Amino acid sequence: MVQVAAALLFTLAAGIGVTVILAMLQNNENAILSALLGEGAFPVETAPQSGPLPHKVTLRRSPARRDAPRPIPAAVRMQPALSRAA
Repeated sequence: MVQVAAALLFTLAAGIGVTVILAMLQNNENAILSALLGEGAFPVETAPQSGPLPHKVTLRRSPARRDAPRPIPAAVRMQPALSRAA
C-alpha cells in the first residue's frame, strides 16, 4: 500500500514538473530557444552596447589612512583539544 502511494506521489510530482516546464516554454519560447541555439536572449542588433566611459575616476589613499598603525597579533597559547583525564 505504501509503495502504491509512493508511486502515485512520484507520478504527481513528475506531472507537475512537466507542466511547469511546458508553461515556461510557452511564456518564454523565443528567449529559451535562442539561448539553446547559442544566440542568447538578445539579438545582436538590439543587444545592450557598452561604450567608453565619459571620464575615468582614479582613487587615491588619504595620508591618514596610510599611516594608520597596524594591529599586532597577540601570542595565543594553544590548548589541547582533549583533557588528559579523557
